[in-house]
Amino acid sequence: MTSNFCNLKQLAVMGLFFVLAGLTGCASNTIPPDALLMKEPATEIRQRQARRYATTDEKQVIIAASQLLQDLGFNVENSAKDLGLLVVSKDRSAVDGGQVAGQIAVAVIFGVRMSVDKEQKIRASVVTCPSADRKAIDVRVTFQRLVWDDRGQLSKLERLDDPEMYQDFYIKLSKALFLEAQEVG
Repeated sequence: MTSNFCNLKQLAVMGLFFVLAGLTGCASNTIPPDALLMKEPATEIRQRQARRYATTDEKQVIIAASQLLQDLGFNVENSAKDLGLLVVSKDRSAVDGGQVAGQIAVAVIFGVRMSVDKEQKIRASVVTCPSADRKAIDVRVTFQRLVWDDRGQLSKLERLDDPEMYQDFYIKLSKALFLEAQEVG
């Protein structure tokens, strides 16, 4: 039953992500055709995104994740501690010097103006749930990137899969939970 509940929570977070992504774009924006394609086996992706923590305090885990992500510059968009859900984001420039140089070259050679990436939103979603034996908390984090071009059109919607990013997140979360446990005990 718990694993089904966790799966429902994970589906809810992913659904929330796509609803929020749709609300942040213009009506004329479309999702790029390859945005939802799996480039590697789902089990490898899941292993990178998920960890288990030997605690039964689910709220403390979600609070620690929230504080960690805020320390990394994210702003909380949605949080439901009782449900183990957290969605955060941060806005950044997406301007790439090489892309701008290419735009200038194409404009000079062909007289055509190409759009270039301008703004991006990095979004993280965290889902927590008790393990099947209720002796630990399972955590899954996903990172996504939405990019808008200089014409305000959504040009990219992609899952961020850098293994180092996930490993770094979980190292910092482990430290935060350890420090919290030391202060309590």
